[in-house]
Amino acid sequence: MINLEEFRSRDIVKGLAASIRNRTSGLSEPITLMEICGTHTMSIYQYGIRSLLPPQVRLISGPGCPVCVTPVDYVDQAVACARLPETIVATFGDMLRVPGSTSNLMQERARGADVRIVYSPLDAVNLAAKHPGKKIVFLGVGFETTAPTIAGSILTAASRGLDNFLVLTAHKTIPIPMRILSADPDLGIDGYICPAHVSAIIGANAYRFLAERHGVPCVVTGFEPADVMQGVEMLVRQMVEGRSEVEIQYSRFVTWEGNLKAQGLLDDVFNPIDATWRGLGVIPGSGLQITDRYAPFDAAKALPVTVEEAREPEGCLCGEVLKGKIAPFDCPLFGKACTPEAPVGACMVSSEGSCAAAYKYGQVC
Repeated sequence: MINLEEFRSRDIVKGLAASIRNRTSGLSEPITLMEICGTHTMSIYQYGIRSLLPPQVRLISGPGCPVCVTPVDYVDQAVACARLPETIVATFGDMLRVPGSTSNLMQERARGADVRIVYSPLDAVNLAAKHPGKKIVFLGVGFETTAPTIAGSILTAASRGLDNFLVLTAHKTIPIPMRILSADPDLGIDGYICPAHVSAIIGANAYRFLAERHGVPCVVTGFEPADVMQGVEMLVRQMVEGRSEVEIQYSRFVTWEGNLKAQGLLDDVFNPIDATWRGLGVIPGSGLQITDRYAPFDAAKALPVTVEEAREPEGCLCGEVLKGKIAPFDCPLFGKACTPEAPVGACMVSSEGSCAAAYKYGQVC
């Protein structure tokens, strides 16, 4: 049995912090590490990880929140679907308050649209069975972590003959954006704290090209404070020793090959496509689209809607936060016009958003 208290031990965390200080004491230039996971971002703020690190180690947050990187036009499309009288929109709770160009799903629900929070894609499949006269539109937002469960829901709906179950897809994959970010000279990323949940699906081998071809060390890291600190220590050790490798800190859950069954579901139901990321633009091959075989379950094809011209929130710098260019506190709207109660940008809405984490724990980066 895993004893999580060991991974929250102050003595272990302080010991790892001391090791990092010793290893970096002779460095003339700081090491910049990026975490690619919203849960890591939340843990780093919650446990004050930055405050324990020496000035030679700099942590920046990347586009690891799937709700945050979902573009405005997708929200507008979901809003347009919700306005159709024959639809029920089913979604995870985080998407309700994400701003579109002129509305969001919570506002549409207040105006009478049938928008429901579900806790799994199968809940939406069951809605389709209970409401045969309605089109159930499930909002498929997420990375490789949730995409297999949504693929499974499409297979389940197909096996049950539920042709009123539809998925509006905005799935994205992680490794390609990491390559693009690592090539940005303004960021100067020296290493990646790789996402744990995603890696449990795709496996640590998915990052080998970053280390071997692009010289960027990667460590797949867990979420507890000792996990994060050990992941940082492992990356620092690689940098000091002049190595560029992929390592697994989160070995209690992540393997090199990943979850082959989940990968099979993705290959069966989805094809890679170019995808738009908030702040990063269009990234070739970084999205997932429902294959022609399962096209009847694709809401974009089954429910063509007129979508208004997309408009980003004025003054919001969420895109720059997602690229790691600025910290949440550097946005002029942070904590003023933009708060969790009245969010302007998606980074303040999601429970995994950098701005939400910074606002909740109030720590300077």
